[in-house]
Amino acid sequence: MSLSIIESGASVPAPRVPSPPPGLLATRVRDPYPYFAWLRRHAPAHADRRPGRPTVWQISRYADVRALLTDGRLSKDPGRVPGYVPGPAGLNRHLVHADPPDHTRLRTLVNAAFVPRRIARLKPFITDTANHLLDRIEHDTHVDVIAAFAAPLTFRMICAILGVPEELDNAATRDTLMATIAPAPGREPARVEEDLHALLDRLIAGKRTGGASSAVDLLGALVRAGDHSGAMSEEELRSTAYLLLLVGHDTTMNLIGNGMLALLRNPDQAARLTGPEAGPELVGTAVEELLRYDSPVRDATFRCASEPIGLHGRSIGEGDIVSLLIGSANRDEARFPDADRLDVGRTPNDHLAFGYGPHFCIGAALARLEGAVAFPLLLQRLGQVQLAKPDDELPWRPARVMRGLAALPVVRICPPAGARARKPAAPARRSGSPAWPPGRLADTCPPAPARPSLRTSPDQEHTVWTAMTPQ
Repeated sequence: MSLSIIESGASVPAPRVPSPPPGLLATRVRDPYPYFAWLRRHAPAHADRRPGRPTVWQISRYADVRALLTDGRLSKDPGRVPGYVPGPAGLNRHLVHADPPDHTRLRTLVNAAFVPRRIARLKPFITDTANHLLDRIEHDTHVDVIAAFAAPLTFRMICAILGVPEELDNAATRDTLMATIAPAPGREPARVEEDLHALLDRLIAGKRTGGASSAVDLLGALVRAGDHSGAMSEEELRSTAYLLLLVGHDTTMNLIGNGMLALLRNPDQAARLTGPEAGPELVGTAVEELLRYDSPVRDATFRCASEPIGLHGRSIGEGDIVSLLIGSANRDEARFPDADRLDVGRTPNDHLAFGYGPHFCIGAALARLEGAVAFPLLLQRLGQVQLAKPDDELPWRPARVMRGLAALPVVRICPPAGARARKPAAPARRSGSPAWPPGRLADTCPPAPARPSLRTSPDQEHTVWTAMTPQ
């Protein structure tokens, strides 16, 4: 691979590039991998030009994506592209959309909460929460893995870290956040933004008036950093809170959903995780392989060229958006032998699911831990299951950056080993309510596990979040 600066005023003859087949374009949301393979083979630097919009370059090969993830000629500042707004109004001044030195400053403020040694202390809480969610569906024949498990598990973790009140740790809050990255039926974008800003107003005001209780969580530390030391502006505070709430659960929810679907499609690999060779080492490689095989982040977050760049004989112009296709890079046959095959024991596995370089995902340790807890428990406690609808009818969310299922409905073929034979009576179904998924009496479930105790360390004020295991 060769990346070269194009001198000002120089020109590179544009090679003839074929257009992607319409059939591949039509199925990109449901299955982008045939399209990615075509790009890698025929147009590794492909320009998507549309009237009235900035040019977007799709970069698809592993070597190019990895190199550009650390290339200083790509800026993370959306302000370089006139008229381009990557997210909700007033909520785009966060570390994902910042270059140094602002990126360094903002990342430092949140980094201490996500260092691996602190995240590791959350394992008992993650395990207890996962088991509680699975207790609730133990006797259900039909299960939506996303709604019943992946979404509430991952959201509860980021809520605990940030210090979101438990009454806001619910599906309505999640739906508001998700509606900012993918269309939500029946919800106008303007109303979604109103609801989102009202949520952030409530959270931040609560930290400012919460006294000692707000000193034990990350959001409280960020509020103090802005109010007392001026380390971040009000817009940066609100933007960072939104970013962490969204990506702190969406990416890992996608990992669990995409990963379980991959295991359902590849039962031989699922069997390895429940068979004689199962153990922490194999679970660890399995999580890495599921991250690679169907990456929860399909495209890297916003980047644009701050100066002309030459790649594969093409000229990426200053101000052009450069989309680094993480999902394509992770299926590149030049890097991964038999790249389209799922192998839970694959090693080495230098995937780019968490990015690379200075913008490497700050929540990688949390995502890995949640995946390492979730997959073995799901396989063990769901028992033998199969998809409840045809594979090509599964609903994928048409998000700009993420790749994830809106639902993963499965049906139990036989109960898991050791499941209790008792089945509680189902509550009466209200007239007009759907038959699937079935309801469940609340008093048949044990109480949810308590959140871990969180405290700040006085010697590292504003940036330290220490997770203590449940007492």
